[in-house]
Amino acid sequence: MIVITIDQRRSRSGPDKVETLLRHLVEHYSTERGFERTAGDEIQGVLSDGAVAVALALDVAGTGEWSVGIGVGAVQTPMPAQTRAGRGPAFEHARVAVERAKSSSGSLAMAGTGMEAERLEAELQLIALVNARRTESSAEAGMLVSQGLTQQQVATRLDISQQAVSARLSSGLWYEAGRLTELAGAALHHYSIHMEEG
Repeated sequence: MIVITIDQRRSRSGPDKVETLLRHLVEHYSTERGFERTAGDEIQGVLSDGAVAVALALDVAGTGEWSVGIGVGAVQTPMPAQTRAGRGPAFEHARVAVERAKSSSGSLAMAGTGMEAERLEAELQLIALVNARRTESSAEAGMLVSQGLTQQQVATRLDISQQAVSARLSSGLWYEAGRLTELAGAALHHYSIHMEEG
């Protein structure tokens, strides 16, 4: 199972953003146990789909407002209705990961057992850094492509040439990061199943 713990950064110097984030997660992501506030400005949820977990973690970490910890492992069953009552290695790994995320690349970290967890963490941190370093124009073009538009349609929408669109996507490593994200999601899914069975 995959447990994600999310902690608001710089919460003492700004407003509490937890409720806004909880609404966003409910609207956009499916979970095994929904995200709940566990303590202060921290929330936690349980997922079974690696691709969803990767997309969610990168989405939230990419705002720069949250530290995201991904924990992978077994959970005690039957799982309680409330996430905050959950127990097991996956929850423990998520706690370790979110603490590391506070000082990690891309505000994201992952914990599990073995080298596979370390490799996946490195991949996710690399993707998070690539996403964070994109220019606004590159990110805008990439988001339109991700919505299904062709480069020519994006060019028309943004009133620029198709060559300019291609350059923006290339500078932001859009296709490369997208492919790595897809592979990381599949790898996390298989790894979480293996950890649960082990």
